[in-house]
Amino acid sequence: MLLMSACSEEATNTQEPASTDSGKPMASAAATAASTVGDGKMTDVGTPRNQTLIVDILSGKTADPDLVNPYVPGAVPMDAGFHQLIFSSLWEINTEKGEQIPDLAATFPEPLDNTNTKFKFKLQEGLAWSDGVEFTADDVVYTSDMIIKTKELGYSGYYASLVKSMKALDKYTIEVETVNPETRLAQKLGVVIWGTAFRVMPKHIWEKEDPTKFKFKDPVGLGPYTLKSRDPQGNWFLYEKRKDWQKSDIGKIVGEPGAQYILFKFFGPEEKRIIASIQHDMDILQDITPESWDVLRQKNKTALAWYENFPYADMNDPCERGMSFNASKAPYNNKDVRWAMALMTDIKNVSLATFGGMLRVSPIQLPPISVLQEKYHKPMLGWLKDFQLSDGYKPFDESYATDMVEMLKQQGIKGLPTDTKEAVNTFGVGWYKYDPAEAGKLLEKAGFKKQGDKWLKPDGTPWKVTINAPANFEVQSMRLAFAVADSWKKNGIDANVQQMDGATFWDSESTGAFEVGSYWPACGLLPDSTANFQGWHKQYIVDNGKQAPGNRNRWANDKVSSLIDELASMQSSDPKVISHITEINKEFVKGMPFIPMFGTSKFVPVDTYYWTGFQTSKNAFEGPWWWWSQFKYYTPHFKPTGK
Repeated sequence: MLLMSACSEEATNTQEPASTDSGKPMASAAATAASTVGDGKMTDVGTPRNQTLIVDILSGKTADPDLVNPYVPGAVPMDAGFHQLIFSSLWEINTEKGEQIPDLAATFPEPLDNTNTKFKFKLQEGLAWSDGVEFTADDVVYTSDMIIKTKELGYSGYYASLVKSMKALDKYTIEVETVNPETRLAQKLGVVIWGTAFRVMPKHIWEKEDPTKFKFKDPVGLGPYTLKSRDPQGNWFLYEKRKDWQKSDIGKIVGEPGAQYILFKFFGPEEKRIIASIQHDMDILQDITPESWDVLRQKNKTALAWYENFPYADMNDPCERGMSFNASKAPYNNKDVRWAMALMTDIKNVSLATFGGMLRVSPIQLPPISVLQEKYHKPMLGWLKDFQLSDGYKPFDESYATDMVEMLKQQGIKGLPTDTKEAVNTFGVGWYKYDPAEAGKLLEKAGFKKQGDKWLKPDGTPWKVTINAPANFEVQSMRLAFAVADSWKKNGIDANVQQMDGATFWDSESTGAFEVGSYWPACGLLPDSTANFQGWHKQYIVDNGKQAPGNRNRWANDKVSSLIDELASMQSSDPKVISHITEINKEFVKGMPFIPMFGTSKFVPVDTYYWTGFQTSKNAFEGPWWWWSQFKYYTPHFKPTGK
């Protein structure tokens, strides 16, 4: 009702003028809408609308829009265009093929001997930084040395444990020596899902600065766009196609991007974002609710989701959502407590409350994307059904998929799976029983007592839980937090949700400033998901209050760490890789440091009024990962419609 009201009132509302970096106001939205170039509408940042691709910002408003240094503490708004359009990686990922591809590098690391500690690789020739300076091996070597030597940088500890040194053999050839034998150097220094922590910086600029204090406000990159202007309040960033786009990574590898300008803009709460799309003021929406999609598809006939029909959303996002524990804080340092909270989660109703049931469940530490379901989830079914808790209780329930089909049928949903196999492919292999009685037994074993309908902790104080959650971004995790809190409240836990902006949310996870969080530390895209498990090694655990280079759950498991060490010496093609990762998943089930719940379903619609060429299930040259670094690879596909 509020959304419909807002739609009808929008014409009478006016916006305050946006500001440029200089602080001078730009023309108001109403004024610029009336301005024309020929018969074309102008954007509220002064660019021709039919030359400007407008993209929603997944993480919302940026706290410090001037901070673009990816190595200092604080949240750089990477998904606001920086790692999609300006920063580039040595190796990128093709999610459709499930394999890495060269980007700044021209080749993959080649072992120089049989120790797997010395490698060389070639760089692309003919690339230039956006200020015109040639890109060479010196930039990569400088970045490596800077990270190793500057121990104050949060990434330094991890990187120094991986890379001993880099040196330039010539202008376009780099030799790498690693601390230990490495068989997946490209995975660890390149992109395997969202982006990478190793970002090459321009030596000719950075060598004059203190990397611990340098904001890099005016970033110089190797991507196809440059930052033209930004909102001092952090609501938008405007990028312009480089005149020398041929010397960018995308210009060399793919071709010319279609849009002259790309505007990443946060419009505000979800209802305003939907209104913007209905009015053709946004081309790519990021992360909306199923209810909003229902409104959008009725009001905007040029809007497209991934599928034309149920479930509409793409279910193959390679990160899964759930509840993370800080395992260094009592009582969450006790696996019986963590398991009790899993059994207090009414997963079917949580699915309905979170995303209308349009979610694929996952009982293990890898997302239930199609390729990983076949490699891990389905082969582990026998073990999951036999798995017992310390008291002999078997918690696994394989009926989730068929139960969800029946529940959604009762709601009148059409196009549902008609057999068990199809249901499992859509909704997942199963999850854990909703059993508050068994949960109570585990809590009593841990020293908890129930007073009336509320649980008391072992020290006699009321059990209160605060769940950290995103505020108006990553909507599935945001809504999941409230649905889980409701389930826990019904079972005697005083659970509340604390919503946070992007910077605070991520900083709290990194520094351990949380008990429970609606985070997503379980990701994977390749069958060899070694790189995704690497951060769970116990060597990355730090005290609360310090920035964690990995293992932000602060969960120490000797077997997991040992298996990760063994994986490091194996080639990806080794059959033992799958069995080792399966064993790691079993340890996560036993310890439950993170309650895996659902693969991520993304309602990230596009509007085809001004632009065409977007990927969908019928044009699946890639998934709809608008917030990933590989976004720049999509840009040559986007073509103006002529409107």
